[in-house]
Amino acid sequence: MKTKTSIINQPDGSIAKCVLMIEPVSFGYNRQTAVNNFFQKEPDISPENIQRDALEEFQAMTAQLRANRIEVIVIKDTLHPHKPDSIFPNNWVSFHEGGLVVIYPMFATNRRLERRIEILDIIETHGKIINNVNNISIWEEEKRFLEGTGSLVLDRKNGIAYASLSGRTDQSAVEQYCRIYNYEPILFTARHTVNGKRKNVYHTNVMMCVADKFAVIGLSSIDDPAEQTTVTEYLIRSGKEIIEISEEQMHYFAGNMLQLQNDSGKHFLVMSQSAHDSLTASQIDKLKSFNELIICSIPTIEQIGGGSVRCMMAEIF
Repeated sequence: MKTKTSIINQPDGSIAKCVLMIEPVSFGYNRQTAVNNFFQKEPDISPENIQRDALEEFQAMTAQLRANRIEVIVIKDTLHPHKPDSIFPNNWVSFHEGGLVVIYPMFATNRRLERRIEILDIIETHGKIINNVNNISIWEEEKRFLEGTGSLVLDRKNGIAYASLSGRTDQSAVEQYCRIYNYEPILFTARHTVNGKRKNVYHTNVMMCVADKFAVIGLSSIDDPAEQTTVTEYLIRSGKEIIEISEEQMHYFAGNMLQLQNDSGKHFLVMSQSAHDSLTASQIDKLKSFNELIICSIPTIEQIGGGSVRCMMAEIF
């Protein structure tokens, strides 16, 4: 008789117990990012209704995380200046062990307004220690963009940074980042079909998620066989079981997931309802064998913003 794999919950320093989330006040369609984010859908409803629906989805998601005893620091956005994508903070900031904070160079000029340094002061009032802030946004002057943990999918435990090159993820920026922070860069180009043409996937974290013992990845989006082999080998070598998703599932944000743990070390995988609904029963069973699932319904945020649950959370270590 086949026995069910049990979920062993042990605290893991490479899995966050706390996330930063930015409550939207004027969420909407961003034309500046739509030039290379083909997951965005131009809306046919009013800006007021978009903001109302996005706020409801945001509040329901934070409630789900907190119900599972995951710490969520919510900071409200400001109305002025207008920042339609502020709900996705993981692109401008990342937090690391030892109190390190990194501030990133952003592709869209209106997204650079999201970098509110006072947010770091608020985080410190929640008992989080910030010892060093490294602002690499100056790379924007050289048009070298690197949009945080959207561009970089970090295997923190094994010191590996997976990066799919695009207009938002510059190769030299990835390599310099990895030299500074002691990561090994694994570079490749992921593409998807848009109106019959192969276009670069705008962020690495929409096509792959690396967790403690597994990785969810759209391998078929990596057109170059050698690059696909390299990524596969690194995932296997670092002890990850590969759960492959199709390009269609990627378009439902099945790659945009994040593993978290609560205050007792219980592991969860956060995903959207659309991602969950796109998965097969066997894929779901496999994911459940590693951790419990938290499934959040955020259709407005996904369709208008072109990002999903992982983009909404900046892990705090």
